[in-house]
Amino acid sequence: MGVVERLGRGTGDLMPESQPIGRTATGETVRRYRLRAGALHADVMTYGATLMALYTPDRSGKAGDIVLGFDTLAPYLAGAPCLGATVGRYANRIANARFEIDGRTYRLAANEGRNHLHGGLRGFDKVVWSAAPLEDGVALRHVSADGGEGYPGELRVEVAYRLSADRLTIEYSARTTKPTHVNLTHHSYFNLSGAPSDIGDHLLQIDADRFAPVDRELIPTGELRGVANTPFDFRSARRIGASIEAGDPQLIAAGGYDHTFVLNKSAPSALTRAAALSEPASGRRMEVWTTEPGLQFYSGNHLDGSLVGTAGPFIRRSGLCLEPQHFPDSPNRPEFPSTLLRPDGIYRSRTEFRFSVEP
Repeated sequence: MGVVERLGRGTGDLMPESQPIGRTATGETVRRYRLRAGALHADVMTYGATLMALYTPDRSGKAGDIVLGFDTLAPYLAGAPCLGATVGRYANRIANARFEIDGRTYRLAANEGRNHLHGGLRGFDKVVWSAAPLEDGVALRHVSADGGEGYPGELRVEVAYRLSADRLTIEYSARTTKPTHVNLTHHSYFNLSGAPSDIGDHLLQIDADRFAPVDRELIPTGELRGVANTPFDFRSARRIGASIEAGDPQLIAAGGYDHTFVLNKSAPSALTRAAALSEPASGRRMEVWTTEPGLQFYSGNHLDGSLVGTAGPFIRRSGLCLEPQHFPDSPNRPEFPSTLLRPDGIYRSRTEFRFSVEP
């Protein structure tokens, strides 16, 4: 696929490398950056600012890829559902594909029925980002044009992936030329077993007393409901599969879990632990830390086996997403934390995936 270029030694034994892995239909070159730190190894590509692979050790020290992905570019270009991608300009759903800012209505691309999802028809997951090496990772940049997918303002975005011996850190920043809404997130499908298999036996704990119920189109109703005595109570670690088929109307509407949890935070922008995920057979454990107010838990309900990675097909619920973000439809819900960014402000967000092994 081309000559591997060494980009300079980073901290510890990390040595970022860059390699072209293909071109888009319009001729843009896509590059893969390989990051290493201790026992961790991550592959990040410029198409979609996407995490292609993330290897962590199990309790025996054997490395396994804990995210669903492909080792070539073609499946991503064919429309893989945001696997490992950076999602924006607005992650999740905006009702009726429109919002109002300062008395003016903006109409967005409607790409899920009448609603707007994950940035529209050509969101940030479907563009080639520019890249620059960092001492411990890679920084990716994209300029979203004024009016792109219906959003006002030219938005300059940077996403930095940084790898250290026990964590992957993702830092986001953005500036706009006009008032606009911004909500960025990371969309990896995790499976801590190291292979695409049913995630029902994973143990999940979410630091949230409330979640956001949705309607039949998965748009929030506006209620923030207590999780107590519901299948959404993950305040203590529990099997994901324990109640996923419990017949709860919310689970029926989404085909499983596809809901935002309202994180318990001491301060709105504080870096706070949001969740902990573990897989008993491998011993792998992952904690999610974020500055965001919400965490979208998606249980891979729409994977259907049609996508095949190097370890096998991605069957239903063979991966799960834990996406730190603002709440869906916040531009139309003034009672939710605001996602409005003005030209005199800077959007900043940070997510950390911290890894360990249980005995």
